[in-house]
Amino acid sequence: MDLLLILTYTALCIAIFKIFKIPLNKWSVPTAVLGGIILIGGLIMTMNYNHPYSEVTRQYFVSTPVIPAVKGEVISVNAKANIPIKAGHLLFSIDPVPYQNKVDALNAQLVSANLDFQRAVQLMKIKVGKQRDVDITKAKVDNLTAKLHDAEYELRQTEVRADGNGYVTQMMVYPGLFVVPMPLRPAMVFVQQESFTYIGWYRQNSSMRLAVGSEAEIAFDALPGKVFSAEVVQVLPVLAEGEMQANGTMISLNQGGGLSGRIPVQMKITDPRFAELAQYVPGGSYGQSAIYSEHFHHVAIMRKVILRMSSWMSYFFPFH
Repeated sequence: MDLLLILTYTALCIAIFKIFKIPLNKWSVPTAVLGGIILIGGLIMTMNYNHPYSEVTRQYFVSTPVIPAVKGEVISVNAKANIPIKAGHLLFSIDPVPYQNKVDALNAQLVSANLDFQRAVQLMKIKVGKQRDVDITKAKVDNLTAKLHDAEYELRQTEVRADGNGYVTQMMVYPGLFVVPMPLRPAMVFVQQESFTYIGWYRQNSSMRLAVGSEAEIAFDALPGKVFSAEVVQVLPVLAEGEMQANGTMISLNQGGGLSGRIPVQMKITDPRFAELAQYVPGGSYGQSAIYSEHFHHVAIMRKVILRMSSWMSYFFPFH
């Protein structure tokens, strides 16, 4: 863009010198050069501050480790890797026989306990039994009922289902495998479809020009020559470089690396064209973005031209 502005200004100066027959001397030439430096430099600095640009923009998503709530042998796998599924879809099933047996046993015990409780109540009514017998049998019924609810819950957990819309990106379970509810050993990795978001990392110099609701544009390296309109959703109020936790070490400059961090800005794509091309942008894709503030908005056209030129440059990359 700098070269384009210089060439445009040079062509304009040549035209003015030719049309108005301005002589080339020690006054006219330096004036034209100095005027170009001031004009082009002023435009570029105004654009850089009021319409910030980030060459580090990425698509982020949340992955959920699928960990069974109960242990047992996997008898069927009902999901395929990287195939979109809806919330509630059955991912895989664990052998329910041991848990069904536990439910049946508790149901049988609960029937007997209810009969004991009813007999204790009847004996109490005819003043033969004791209140203590009624209390003991009632407590036994309540205890078995609670255990039955736990057993029924465990039985339901033998069918592991998707909590939301998305897809399984890593399939690490198969029929015959024995799974256990251990956080460090997930059976699958599930990607939540609604969790996809876009974050641009902006320099702190333009902090006063990063505002929620501002117009923005995003260009992905995966889609050369295409720029999509977007909107700023939020500007995160903290930087990871400033994080500290309670420990026995005193704060020092080296903890933050001595470098100023970038401000994460969350954006959402509002361009309807993106829905048709989203399949070509895998999760975690890299790109670039620009935010257009309300200040000096007429200068934003320069930033838009630069972003589109950068997007077209994505067609060219080294051969390996």
